[in-house]
Amino acid sequence: MNILEIEGLYKYFGGLAAAAAVDLHVEEGEIVGLIGPNGAGKTTVFNLVSGALVPDSGTVRFKGISIGGLKPYRIARMGIARTFQSVKVFSKMTVLDNVLLGYLFGGSKPLAMTGPARRETEEILAFMGLKEIMGTRAQDLILANQKKLEVARALATHPNLLLLDEVMAGLTPTEVAHSMELVKKIRERGVTVFMIEHVMKAIMTICDRIIVLHHGEKIAEGTPQEIVRNRTVVEVYLGD
Repeated sequence: MNILEIEGLYKYFGGLAAAAAVDLHVEEGEIVGLIGPNGAGKTTVFNLVSGALVPDSGTVRFKGISIGGLKPYRIARMGIARTFQSVKVFSKMTVLDNVLLGYLFGGSKPLAMTGPARRETEEILAFMGLKEIMGTRAQDLILANQKKLEVARALATHPNLLLLDEVMAGLTPTEVAHSMELVKKIRERGVTVFMIEHVMKAIMTICDRIIVLHHGEKIAEGTPQEIVRNRTVVEVYLGD
């Protein structure tokens, strides 16, 4: 079953097509990578899916329902969560409160520090390896933990589809390896993952399929093995 379907998607900024006739799908339970050079339109696609941008034309369907043009909060409460290329955390709030806020936002839950809210929030923090520092303010975390916090807050909204925008950028090799394991474990929790990433080791290791964009257009799609053998992809992005 396709959890996400995009057909004929266009988005223009002035005369520039940031997304041009983009067709793609993500199947439920997959980890799908979205790659391409800087400016290829990857984050634009995520913004169109999550409601930060409205398509000029084309369709975006989530679980068979058209969501193109809906407000971001409505899309989030339907089951799509995301992280951002530049980390966006509530810097003055604690780790715990950042994730609790995601929990409370994600559905019709009582706006209070209830027992179930606290327990589920702490479970997510433990899963992400953040429970020991849950009283720390977000601004005092190292980059790797801020990125994990953003993922934890997204998971707290109970998504079916998680959009990860360069969650491994700027991390050390050890931190990248840990993040790769976390992404696989997130899929094991029943969350489908659609990820933008420039760390090729991660993309080639954990993704079931990879979609390649260039100048707003999809130029290739396939398994990691097919993508690394694709001459067009090698020429415009991967290099020899």
